[in-house]
Amino acid sequence: MIRAYKFLMRPTVRQAQALGEMLRDHCSLYNGALQERRDAYRHVSKTSVRYGMQSAQLKGIRAFDPERQGRWSFSSQQATLRRLDKAMQAFFRRVKSGETPGYPRFRGVTWFDTVEFPKDGDGCRWNSTPHDPVTRVRFQGVGHVRVHQHRAVAGRVKTVSVKREGRKWFVVLTSEQDQPEPLPATGSVIGIDLGIANFLADSGGGFVPNPRHGRRAAGKLQAAQRALSRFPRRKAKDRTASHQRAVEKVAQLHGKVRRRRLDHAHKTALGLVRAHDVIAHEDLRIRNMSKAPAPKPDPGRPGTFLPNGAAVKAGLNTSISDAGWGVFLTILHAKAESAGREVIAVDPRNTSRTCPTCGHTAKENRPTQEKFHCVACGHHAHADTVGATNVLRAGLARRNANPA
Repeated sequence: MIRAYKFLMRPTVRQAQALGEMLRDHCSLYNGALQERRDAYRHVSKTSVRYGMQSAQLKGIRAFDPERQGRWSFSSQQATLRRLDKAMQAFFRRVKSGETPGYPRFRGVTWFDTVEFPKDGDGCRWNSTPHDPVTRVRFQGVGHVRVHQHRAVAGRVKTVSVKREGRKWFVVLTSEQDQPEPLPATGSVIGIDLGIANFLADSGGGFVPNPRHGRRAAGKLQAAQRALSRFPRRKAKDRTASHQRAVEKVAQLHGKVRRRRLDHAHKTALGLVRAHDVIAHEDLRIRNMSKAPAPKPDPGRPGTFLPNGAAVKAGLNTSISDAGWGVFLTILHAKAESAGREVIAVDPRNTSRTCPTCGHTAKENRPTQEKFHCVACGHHAHADTVGATNVLRAGLARRNANPA
């Protein structure tokens, strides 16, 4: 299996400057390759430029500009071109399927924050000084950079990436390792229901409160964004020191919220994986759930629109994003795979409207957000607990119907 590791780097001032130049030159390569594709399609009878054609031009580009492009790893530049090629393939796939195309955009220097090295030892070297007690990673054109390695790396390192987050630099590794030993069986199964009032409710009647990290930091974020809005929009190189500090303050607050959300998701998922052999959850379509409502034209007054509940839906969308369901489910599946647990996704329709006692399904069974009262048999319970119970039953039914 493939696992990823992310470590903080501690470069010197010159190394940080070289890392910034590496990102800048790879960004220039990305934008130049994108411009070539656009020009070829527009002016040369809709000719499509492929990755192989642009990769073949790299040798000439490096010879023409040895100070900028020639000093970096050839393989990392190929990875940047593959990154653009994947973006173009995704664009054409969306066009064919009728989705919103989203043509690849040119990247600003502050947007382009990652450079990938496809193979350890080709332009980079993890743990380049194995006899030194301090872990270091070596990059072509940069040198041996000190790394704060807070845990051991298991398996064989396959790829190495450099990532910039604000003023901090990180190295991201992917390693190939054997399947770990599964955790001891507990004999427990559980269903979970994700929500807004409570982050999670389980079929055993337990609840995990919603930390609402984004809402808790909303006041500081609004103040920081208000201070940033006073500066005119400028490119990064033209910003004043005060403007740059305002930009970094907003980024710092957003990063803190993201890290807190990730920490909560990791801890919650780890608790579930350790305690239960089978975990069933709703197969949520989060992107569809957080879509803005369609406008309602007023037939009697052309050019005007009827109320469509957009303001209320915007608040709900903010709460859904703040909860971070998608991140949590991704982490849950990854941890379950490592621990030898089984995670089952089931259809979420009517899970909170179906009575677990008599099976009666009706909208009236859920009079409020929290209460469940079956109009057929009179069963009372918390609506989220009922939903989790029905999710567990559907998951076990699917598991028995499709045995491993």
